[in-house]
Amino acid sequence: MKIKLPFKMKKAVLAAGGDIKNRICFARGNAAFLEPIINDLGIWNNLRKFQNLLERRLKKGAKVLVFDQHPAYFSSRFTQDLSREKKVKSVAIWHHHAHIASCMAEHGLVNKKVIAVAFDGTGFGRDGNLWGGEFLIADYRNFSRIARFDYIPLIGGEKAIYEVWRLSAAWLYKTLGQNFLKLKFFKLAHRKEWPVLLKMWQEKFNSPLASSVGRLFDAAAALILNLPKVKYEAQAAIALERKASKYKLPCRPYSFEISKKKGEFIIMPQPVFRQIVSDLKKGVKKEEIAARFHLGIAELIRQMCRRIKKKSSINTVVLSGGVFQNRLLFKLSQKLLKEEGFTILTHKRLPCSDASLALGQAVIANYAA
Repeated sequence: MKIKLPFKMKKAVLAAGGDIKNRICFARGNAAFLEPIINDLGIWNNLRKFQNLLERRLKKGAKVLVFDQHPAYFSSRFTQDLSREKKVKSVAIWHHHAHIASCMAEHGLVNKKVIAVAFDGTGFGRDGNLWGGEFLIADYRNFSRIARFDYIPLIGGEKAIYEVWRLSAAWLYKTLGQNFLKLKFFKLAHRKEWPVLLKMWQEKFNSPLASSVGRLFDAAAALILNLPKVKYEAQAAIALERKASKYKLPCRPYSFEISKKKGEFIIMPQPVFRQIVSDLKKGVKKEEIAARFHLGIAELIRQMCRRIKKKSSINTVVLSGGVFQNRLLFKLSQKLLKEEGFTILTHKRLPCSDASLALGQAVIANYAA
């Protein structure tokens, strides 16, 4: 795929993308060329395919190699090694900055700052935690984080992505303390496991912190749908979207608490979990509860963008990251932002998932290299 760039690249750049939905991008002149998607570099054959493709594309004359800041990504480690072996300059790019820059490039923006809503599963952040629920002010050169969701531990690391009850339990513990164990949805087997998981959390053992909206959807789905485990990432969130889509809007959105700490707005989901538990106890239909959750996230996006606009006078909002593959959330967010008079930019030719990362990496490198 060829994408016309809104500026001329200073040097030819080869961007490696991420590990999931990997897509390599070679940018030269005023054009970027994207390779087909390689789904998961954690699979050996896919990793070899990626490595061979990157080495072949490097021979086209790339002067800069670009990769994600995540130190454990296969794509990042191999690209760094290749840059040293071939003595080619390399640049590491922050994950969510790349998401936003890719959308900006698709729309031909130059020398313009945007309000960026970057919602996805997880991406390595500047503070060493896993981001995925960020509000940024960004251009190609840099970005600043204005707001984020409160951090929650992924107890057991990647296992929490599949045993989604762990995410729900962590949020309920932050909301209700140990009283959450009395809730009917919480199975006896999970009650027995919880003390061990809590100790892991308290001792910070294999429990990375994440601000991820993708994981927040998983936690809400586990609670609302009584869905303790899934077979693939985002399965719980997809099930929650389907349930919400069966409810005829409008409804009253769930509301978040917003505080401020060290110059950043912190979005606290605890009130939402209290409201979900209350509605479940009242016997409110799950379709309505799921819809209220979706509308609550969309309303929060409107509120935060309004706050940021008031301070920055920026009127353009970019929506990117895998969470916006949720069509219901995307449509609700777009509608509410339009009501506020914002100019809304979303991906046109590329998906909002990590398949767009490499384009963003390439155009950011044009300013960093």
